[in-house]
Amino acid sequence: MKKVETWSAEDVSEWLSKEGMPEYVHVLRQTDGPALLRLTKADFKVPPLSRVSPDGGEQLLERMEILRIETHIEDHKNGHANGHVGGIPNGTSKPQRNGTLGRKDFEREMIHIPMPTIEPARSPFPTEWGKTGIAFIYAVICFVTTSVVISVVHERVPPKEHTPPLPDKFFDLFDRREWAFSICEINGMLLVGLWLIQWILLKHRSIIGRRFFFIVGTLYLYRCITMYITTLPVPGMHFKCSPKLLGNWEAQMRRIMKMIAGGGLSITGSHTMCGDYLYSGHTVMLTLTFLFIKEYSPRRFWWYHWFCLALSAIGIFCILLAHDHYTVDVVVAYFITTRLFWWYHTMANQQSLKETSQSNLLSRVWWYKLFQYFEENVNGTVPRNYQLPLSVRPLHWSRGVKYNRLDIQ
Repeated sequence: MKKVETWSAEDVSEWLSKEGMPEYVHVLRQTDGPALLRLTKADFKVPPLSRVSPDGGEQLLERMEILRIETHIEDHKNGHANGHVGGIPNGTSKPQRNGTLGRKDFEREMIHIPMPTIEPARSPFPTEWGKTGIAFIYAVICFVTTSVVISVVHERVPPKEHTPPLPDKFFDLFDRREWAFSICEINGMLLVGLWLIQWILLKHRSIIGRRFFFIVGTLYLYRCITMYITTLPVPGMHFKCSPKLLGNWEAQMRRIMKMIAGGGLSITGSHTMCGDYLYSGHTVMLTLTFLFIKEYSPRRFWWYHWFCLALSAIGIFCILLAHDHYTVDVVVAYFITTRLFWWYHTMANQQSLKETSQSNLLSRVWWYKLFQYFEENVNGTVPRNYQLPLSVRPLHWSRGVKYNRLDIQ
């Protein structure tokens, strides 16, 4: 093994890649062996090393300590430790082979090398599937609540014969196309399918999954409030709303269950109620799935991003072209979806925003405690790493470093 003191900058880069820490290669590209050994914990608290890894350089420092021990053992094996040189030890007249000490002298001169206990490093991105399950249950509750509120609002929608559709500038410019809403829902299902496949392949799928479930649940919860407090008339005379049930709760429950089973889609024939206009749930899903797809896919997949953006934009345009939502429904849905996504991820990526303080005004949002619960153990920006969900990885029974016994000649 080549001595660390003689390593060049290229040797250091090669060692970093071999040890599974390629993120340090660029920062330490001009660092040779002696400079590497001089690094301390304080160096990882200031730029540029502080920006490389959220663990404060603990992994690299541990590997460097092991490297020092390995070098020391290698030197001792070759007869160079503690200044020993070949020749006649302790004035004896009998020279030893290979310039090493005799067995008795070796036992007398034996030194103690402290072996550091290496504790398993805590992952900056723990899985915590239990929290993901709670976020999923939260999203399901919000979706079911939305279906119940739609059924309630449906009973309050004024008849289109008495209250005609409100004026809308988009409707003045574009005539209605009956097929357009089917295109919107097909695009939405494609985006949801692509996001589901991408999510399954993500390494940190548990963290990203609970972010998605929390955001989509909160958006549908907001939607319950807006469509309940303000009931708009139907956007077009083409709407064929189901008859009002006038307090028949059993029939309403069957209607709600049918809507839930069909995913709230008109293309499945499950959504025949009116009144859920402000704001558009279809716009929420078209926008949110694209935002997650782009955020958690490699930047070099620009063609994939443009394809998903096209699906999302065409789907939103077709909502309006079908005259199934007012323009304000779509605008409000886009605004709330993008802002909630950006706010949440900004807070999640900044450690200082996860702490309640007078200077952190974002800590005053009603869902901040839930956000802290989901994100308290996530340190830094979640990397866009992928792995097969059922891949077989080797089991590491011990993280300790094994050393061979030194042969005494």
